[in-house]
Amino acid sequence: MNEFKSGDNSFCTLCTRGCNQTTDKLNTYDYMADLPDNTLVSDIVEVQFKAPRKGYFHNSNRLSLQKGDVVAVEASPGHDIGTVTMTGRLVALQIRKANLKPDVELKRIYRKVKPADMEKYHEAKAREHATMIESRQIALDLGLKMKIGDVEYQGDGSKAIFYYIADERVDFRQLIKVLAERFRVRIEMKQIGARQEAGRIGGIGPCGRELCCCTWMTGFNSVSTSAARFQDLSLNPQKLAGQCAKLKCCLNYEADQYVEALKRLPSKEIVLYTQDNEYHFFRADILKMEVTYSTDKHFLANETVISARRAFEVINLNQQGIKPERLSSGEEDQNTNAHPLDLLEQENINRFDKAKKKKHSKGGDDRRQGRNNQQGRQEGRNNQRPQAKQEGQQPKQNAQQNPQQGQKQNHPQNQQGQNRPNKPNHNRGNKNNHPPKNPNPPKE
Repeated sequence: MNEFKSGDNSFCTLCTRGCNQTTDKLNTYDYMADLPDNTLVSDIVEVQFKAPRKGYFHNSNRLSLQKGDVVAVEASPGHDIGTVTMTGRLVALQIRKANLKPDVELKRIYRKVKPADMEKYHEAKAREHATMIESRQIALDLGLKMKIGDVEYQGDGSKAIFYYIADERVDFRQLIKVLAERFRVRIEMKQIGARQEAGRIGGIGPCGRELCCCTWMTGFNSVSTSAARFQDLSLNPQKLAGQCAKLKCCLNYEADQYVEALKRLPSKEIVLYTQDNEYHFFRADILKMEVTYSTDKHFLANETVISARRAFEVINLNQQGIKPERLSSGEEDQNTNAHPLDLLEQENINRFDKAKKKKHSKGGDDRRQGRNNQQGRQEGRNNQRPQAKQEGQQPKQNAQQNPQQGQKQNHPQNQQGQNRPNKPNHNRGNKNNHPPKNPNPPKE
């Protein structure tokens, strides 16, 4: 039991036996780990190596093991190092899930790892990537039609497992001889499929979560395009294929529910008759239980969307020889008028830009209002300017009538006006409206 401090400064307890203490994949939550006699019920322990390889071993030495402990187990030859992922009652269920026969002899757990064991383990793991790259080149030189997807070294470094993908049967006897001479280890070859390779590499799916094949899936069922047809998905290979270049495994998750829902919809072969036209099945929205009918068999014309219940009502009326006036009821007409349909809305590139346009329009209105306020202030200033000009013309006229008095009286004003070189001095009587070259007035 571990203690941790919560947000309200209170100490809480949390059991970490059932939780995943490591970053290994294919983790299984052990909800019986808190029971006091859980480890004493069974001496079989589940140990995980490089994902997704797992094994089951006898705890013959009665070691006190918990989930997350690193142990050294028996291997052929030598020993291997793995992490304990489950103990107790649930191990029997995991063995049944792995389809292991009860008569199979299980190997033993030697001990918990020592520092010397971990040094060998890290040295062996550091060679895996370089070995994989070099082995690919060796297979290419030998002309073998295969791809080596991953290499896993045993914990003591005495054995290496090469995982490869091949569409046809490959004779790799010569390859094993070359690899054994080059790397000086025992070689084991294992063939895997494209889905298993994706599970070993890992990645993020289009749903935003980690791939199912590298988190919890252990068995891979075949996936067909009929699962996509039942769910009314577009048969686009780029959208239906996963990272393994095969059909996505998640297409099978909800296929059975869609098959059951399709039984509650009318058949595609039934034609509905009204007093004006005859309507053919075009498409169906399984989740909304709505059916779209068209007056033409080959393309959408006079589109009419009705519920599955209304479709069965019209079918029953037609079987009785009655043709209704219209295909849809009054309530459905109101619903279609309130929510118009756009067939190209899902493929529109600008469908996510509507909110941005509204924001820009609000900003444009604010800017326009600001410009209008600025124009109003400018007009108010212009209305005040003519009065100032009329008041400033009176000293000019007085200066023209008495030029000598005007010059004597305007000397201080001229000196003040020289501090503004950008404004012309009208009181000097200069034709070009330039300031005088001599800033100091002549002394009389």
